[in-house]
Amino acid sequence: MAPYQIQPALWKQIAHYATFPQTGVSLRQMVMFGQNPSQGTLLRASQFLAEELPIRLAHRVKELDELPHNLNKMPSIEKVKRWYAESFEELVNFPKPELPPAIHDAFVKASGDASTLPEAFPNPSLPEHMKPKPTNGKVNVRQRMAHRYYADPDNTIKWPPEVHDYNERFTKVLSNIKRRHDPVVTTIAQGILEFKKESKSTQIDRSIQTFLDRFYMSRIGIRVLIGQHIALNRLEPHEDYVGIICTKTNVHQIAREAIENATYVCEEHYGLFKGPPVQLICPKDLDFMYVPSHLNHMMFEVLKNSLRAVVETHGVDCENYPPVKVIVAEGNEDITIKISDEGGGIPRSAIPLVWTFMYTTASPENLEQDFQGTDFKAPMAGFGYGLPIARLYAQYFGGNLKLISMEGYGTDVFLSLSRLSSSTEPLQ
Repeated sequence: MAPYQIQPALWKQIAHYATFPQTGVSLRQMVMFGQNPSQGTLLRASQFLAEELPIRLAHRVKELDELPHNLNKMPSIEKVKRWYAESFEELVNFPKPELPPAIHDAFVKASGDASTLPEAFPNPSLPEHMKPKPTNGKVNVRQRMAHRYYADPDNTIKWPPEVHDYNERFTKVLSNIKRRHDPVVTTIAQGILEFKKESKSTQIDRSIQTFLDRFYMSRIGIRVLIGQHIALNRLEPHEDYVGIICTKTNVHQIAREAIENATYVCEEHYGLFKGPPVQLICPKDLDFMYVPSHLNHMMFEVLKNSLRAVVETHGVDCENYPPVKVIVAEGNEDITIKISDEGGGIPRSAIPLVWTFMYTTASPENLEQDFQGTDFKAPMAGFGYGLPIARLYAQYFGGNLKLISMEGYGTDVFLSLSRLSSSTEPLQ
């Protein structure tokens, strides 16, 4: 089968959509909107995504096409660009629903009567290079439009079969797009390796690091919106869940799971009978609104690094490893998780490198052989992606990940998670 080609007419359409600003949504807005969804609410969400996702995809296709230093010509980068363009085309060509006049009128009325969702505030966690560009005083019409899509129509309406059919078909398209984009992180990483090989460079410059930050942050946003929509349409209702968001995410339980997983990986990797112990100090009843899989992923990545540092500092033959400590504190604004190890620390000059993609001690030859796989967790051990991606997950909902190291002793990592859930998505 010949690879997908982006036709000139589609390029024109992509360029047009890329001129529109993206509309951010906060975690709290998603939860308020998704509680007890009717077919009408889900139709509203489908219409929002049918307009919003092509804009987000168009921004990324344009950015991939304009990458500097010939990075845009690398085979793996071209491949990802084609995936995004194909998904864009599927969404813009997806037929709009044919609604009876009474249903259409109900939507119009709901838009006028709708109670406004809580306001989303600018994300406080972003570094300068990821903050949205100023609009020069222009009013962003699409920001006002966002609320319209969250208007819940009258729940006494009897929804015709066409509405359910449209929701089902749209969800199927989103599932296919999500599957197509599964290997994006590893494929972009492969593209960077191709670039490093061709340019005979061991490092990648700041502009490419900035691009990776933006691109992966955008990917998290696209996958959250798609994952949330699929879950609202497909999963059975659960009292503590709204789509993929758990309104009572139990920190102790997630921490315990992450500790067990990271310990298992560490023991397997080094062939240890018993890895370094991990002490958890956390109230057992501490819960808040979050996406559990995000929290699990962030904690797993940090713990994996801490355990690795302890084993490599004290040796695989050590009989009495110093413990890794996980301390969870509950504040009014944030929940903060501190992960402390005695793994020898990091030299001060190397700390900025910890947050750069592709900074790793593994050799490129091993990475390329390891590459086959769709789930980025598997091959990422040697890609140097763990901490930078974990920090993006934290920043996505207004939190952050910071590191303080004491060379010669160990490292403290602070994971801050916003309890307010009111930060909008960081979009560019």
